[in-house]
Amino acid sequence: MTAPEVFTLPAIAAFHAAGGSPVAVAEAALARIEAWADPALFLARVPPEAVRARAAALAAEGPRGRALYGVPFVVKDNIDVAGLPTTAACPAFAYSPAEDAPAVARLLAAGAVLLGKTNLDQFATGLNGTRSPHGTPRNPVAPGCIPGGSSSGSATAVAAGIAGFSLGTDTAGSGRVPAMANNIVGLKPSLGLVPTQGVVPACRSLDCVSVFALTVEDAATVLGVIAGPSPEDRYARPAPAGWQARPAPQPAWRLAASLPEHLVFDSPEDAALYEAALARAALGGSVTRVDLAPFLAIARRLYDGAWVAERTAALRGMVEDRPEALHPVTRGILAAGLEKRTIEAWEDFHAAAEARRLARALFAAADILVLPTAPGLPDLATLTAEPVAANSRLGTYTNFVNICDLSALAVPAGFRANGRPAGVTLVGPAFAEARLAGLGAMLHAAAGVALGASTAPVPPPPGPPPLAPDELPLLAIGAHMAGLPLNLQLRGHGGRFLRAARTAPLYRLHDLGNRPGLVRVASGGVAVAGELWALPAAGIGPFLAEIPPPLGFGRVTLEDGSTPLGFLCEAAGVIDAPDISALGGWRAHLQSRKEG
Repeated sequence: MTAPEVFTLPAIAAFHAAGGSPVAVAEAALARIEAWADPALFLARVPPEAVRARAAALAAEGPRGRALYGVPFVVKDNIDVAGLPTTAACPAFAYSPAEDAPAVARLLAAGAVLLGKTNLDQFATGLNGTRSPHGTPRNPVAPGCIPGGSSSGSATAVAAGIAGFSLGTDTAGSGRVPAMANNIVGLKPSLGLVPTQGVVPACRSLDCVSVFALTVEDAATVLGVIAGPSPEDRYARPAPAGWQARPAPQPAWRLAASLPEHLVFDSPEDAALYEAALARAALGGSVTRVDLAPFLAIARRLYDGAWVAERTAALRGMVEDRPEALHPVTRGILAAGLEKRTIEAWEDFHAAAEARRLARALFAAADILVLPTAPGLPDLATLTAEPVAANSRLGTYTNFVNICDLSALAVPAGFRANGRPAGVTLVGPAFAEARLAGLGAMLHAAAGVALGASTAPVPPPPGPPPLAPDELPLLAIGAHMAGLPLNLQLRGHGGRFLRAARTAPLYRLHDLGNRPGLVRVASGGVAVAGELWALPAAGIGPFLAEIPPPLGFGRVTLEDGSTPLGFLCEAAGVIDAPDISALGGWRAHLQSRKEG
C-alpha cells in the first residue's frame, strides 16, 4: 500500500487501519527528505536504517491504542534527544544528552517515529529563521521569503510534507510566526503545561515547547500527549481539573480585537485578510475593540530589559568566553544582557505584573483575543537589509503573550495576491487551549487555503466530543449560552458546548432583567430554545452555588424526550416578570430588544 499523500494524523491512522504499515510511512518520509533536498533543514538526522528499524518494531507490535502510532515527526535542535547532539545551531555549544526531553519521550511512547533534529535561529534568538550558521531553511509555500523563526526547520518540515508534526519552542513567538510563514498551525501552550526540562533555555521563565501541525486537531492531539508536569522541571505546573487539549467548539464567542489605531500591517492585503478572518470568527457572536497599547509596551521590553539578561544568563559562558562562536546578530543581542542593571529588572517585573492584571481583566470580559500573527511576511532581501528591525516587526503581536502568561494558537488566514501567506493568532488565558482550538479549527477550515504546501483541502472542523463518563449534560437557556455575558462562568467550571437543543412544549419563559426564568406549566407551554453543555460532575455543586435565587437546577424535558439538568425558576420568582415565551428563547428576546 502507498503511504498517504498528506501526513495528517487521521490519514495515517486510516492507512494503518486499512492494513498499511508504519514501514511504508517511514519510507515515504525518508524519500521526501531526499526529494526536498534542503541542506539547511536538518542539523542531525536519525540514520535511515534506524528509522526503518523503529517503524518495523512498531509494525510488529501493532497500534496498542497509541495516539501517534507510526507518525513521523521532527524536533527543533534545542530539545534533547538521546543519541543525537543538541547544538542550538551553535557547533561550539554541542553536547550529547543522555536522555530524551520529557516531551520527546512522551511522543515516542505514543508511537511516533523520529526523523531528526531541525535548524533554528541560533539559541532560539530570532523570529525570522535566518540567524543560523547552517543557512536558512527553504520556505515551501513562499519561495524567496523567510521561513520564520526561531523554529524554522520544525515548521518547514511540516509544511513540506516530510513530518506529520513537529516540536518547536516559543518564547516570543517562535511557535507562531513560522506557522504563519509556512501556512500551517502553531500551538503555543500555557507556561509550564509541557515540561521544558531538556530544552536549551532562551528565557527560562517564558519558554514553552510548542507544536506545529497541518491541522488544529492534530496539534491538539500532540499537545494532549506531551502535556503534564515533570517532577524535575522547576517551571512545570499542572493543568486545572477538567483541562483538555481537544477542540471545544461552540456556536458563538465574545471576541476582543485591537483598536484600529494600534494595528500595523505590511500591506493593505494583510489588513484585509485579518479583518476577513475576524469577521468569520465573529459570526453569531460579538467583537469588542480593546486598547492593545499596554501589551505592545510590555512586548517592547522583551528585547530591551530583564529578559535580555535572562537570555544572557543562560549562555553566559558562551558570551564571555567564546563570543566568536556565536552568530553575529545573536552575539550582539546576548552581549547587551551583560550591561543590564538589577533596578531595570525590577521595573520590568512590575510592568509585567501590571500587564498580567490587564490581561485578566480583558479575559474576564472576552473569550478570545484575535490578532494578526505578524504584520506581514518579509522576503529574504528585506531581512538581510534590516536584520534587527525586520525581526522586531515580526514580533509585534507575539512578544507580550508569554510575559502575560497566556496561551495562543496561530492558524492560516489566506494568501496575498503575490503568494505570501497571512495568519491570525487566537490568544486566551492560561489553559484555554481547547477553547482556542475550537475556534481555530473553524477559522482554518473557512480560510480557503490548502494544508501546508500541498493541494489537500483543510478538513471540516471537528464537532464537540461526546459526553464523557465524568460529565453531566446541562441545558443553558439564557445568559450562560455561548457568546453571552455569563458563559465564562459556565466554562470556568469546565463546561463545554455539545449542541443546540429545545425543550418540549411544557414551559413558559420570563425576563428577569439580565437573565431568563424558565418555569414548567401544566398547560399553555411552549418549546424554548437553548444549548446543551457538558459539565464535569464535580463542577455541578460549585456552579449551582453561584446561581442566585429564584434560579436553580432541575430536570428539564427536551423535545427528544431526554431529561438533562437545566436552569429552572421558582414560580414565585416570575410573578411580576414579563412573559417572553412567544419569542421562543432568550437570544430571540435579546434580538427583539435591539430592534425595539
